[in-house]
Amino acid sequence: MQTESSPSRQTVTVPFAAIVLAMLPAVLDQTILATALPTIAADLGSLADVSWVVTAYVVGAAATTPLWGKLGDRHGRKRLLEIALAIFIASSAVCGLAQDITTLVVVRAIQGTAAGGLMTLAMAAVGDLVSPRERGRYQGYIAATFAIATVAGPLIGGVLVDHASWRWVFYVNLPLGLLALAGLSLRLPAPETERPDHPLDALGAALLAAATAALLLVCVWGGTRYAWTSAEILGLIGATVVLSAALVVRERRAPEPIVPLHLLRTRTVATASTALFLATAALFSITVFVPLFLQTTTGASPEQAGLLMVPMMLGLTLSTTLAGRSVERTGRYKRFPVAGLGLMTAALALLAAFAGHPSRTATGVGLVVFGLGFGMVGQILMVAVQNGVERRDLGIAMATTNFFRALGGAVGAAVLGAVFAARTGMHAGEGGLQLGGAARADVIDAVQVVLLVAAPLAAIALIVLLRLPEVPLQSRQDKPQSQPARVPVGASR
Repeated sequence: MQTESSPSRQTVTVPFAAIVLAMLPAVLDQTILATALPTIAADLGSLADVSWVVTAYVVGAAATTPLWGKLGDRHGRKRLLEIALAIFIASSAVCGLAQDITTLVVVRAIQGTAAGGLMTLAMAAVGDLVSPRERGRYQGYIAATFAIATVAGPLIGGVLVDHASWRWVFYVNLPLGLLALAGLSLRLPAPETERPDHPLDALGAALLAAATAALLLVCVWGGTRYAWTSAEILGLIGATVVLSAALVVRERRAPEPIVPLHLLRTRTVATASTALFLATAALFSITVFVPLFLQTTTGASPEQAGLLMVPMMLGLTLSTTLAGRSVERTGRYKRFPVAGLGLMTAALALLAAFAGHPSRTATGVGLVVFGLGFGMVGQILMVAVQNGVERRDLGIAMATTNFFRALGGAVGAAVLGAVFAARTGMHAGEGGLQLGGAARADVIDAVQVVLLVAAPLAAIALIVLLRLPEVPLQSRQDKPQSQPARVPVGASR
């Protein structure tokens, strides 16, 4: 039943479609690009050089995410979303035209910066567009789109590389982006924003970006490009510590900090961010090591290994959609991420047990269970955060949770990669399919250990999430900001 202040479905459908379409190029980009990297390396440089194409994008996206969120809160999410999308489209065109690896890497860093804005601002814009109760359903639609893009991306990338050129991996963003830009400009409403009382905390933004970039480079390079005890890695760790300390000092004194520390003390944001960090770290045990496991132990080709991940995506889509509809109907959300993390923990333990006797069918069962669990975690926690902050802080709250999610992925990949390397003597992705019996046994043992390390991460996230306060979601867009659960932990009562 439609409430008087809830937007009609007709007024939401087109703007929401434009938001999803704006996010789609950023989601597709990484999965499409993966299949094109060897071809790009052959055309412009070596495989060692082309790794920068991925690293520059990831660092650019994570380092600037909080800044985009803050700018959206200050100047309006619609305007900033259009700017981010325009930058992404333009940088995609330049990437396609690149004639050397240096140009491609530099422009990829710019493209990653824009992608950070697209993801954060789009999720916050959904919070502006629909009422709190409806957000779960619409976040479910976004998760389903992501799942489809994750599966379709490598296939699309392979077709483009084989039948056109690797440059079309970037050019394909242009029609999608222009269509989304038109939809945003014509149909996305622009809620009024409060005029900022203080100038932007530029120094805080710079310190945050530098600290994040240093930490991510530690995660990406540690144990692969450089040894963990090398001068380069130790220097980056030192820079991360010093820059982080300077950031905390700056944010305590800034009249309008880029990352409000009071927001991180809010129980909803702190709990959700920690759980997302741990859950995403656990996710990387699946997305990175299960395809490798399937290829080296069951003889699956890269394409077959990708298709064998489809059951997880189907489980994720199903659970996210059903959870979102239940949240819309009841206004309750906490039980879903708690149950989801329980399923993730069980699935990781099952997959570790199955790994001793490699089977595509058994692995598929474990992946379905994992997908059903993870589908109830990410998007539902986004709804909880949107419901737990003032609307004026919606952008920076989304940016904060997305930041910790990205950080969890980087740290998880680094830690689990180090575990894998320690057990096998090689890094994920090395060795190909032609492994002898001893090496194959090493891979099985290593993947089992990786999964057994990831399972406690999901379990700890579940325990953390038990502290998540639950405020029933409102069906009205104009009322949710003064609920008790939004009082920062430790604030005076």
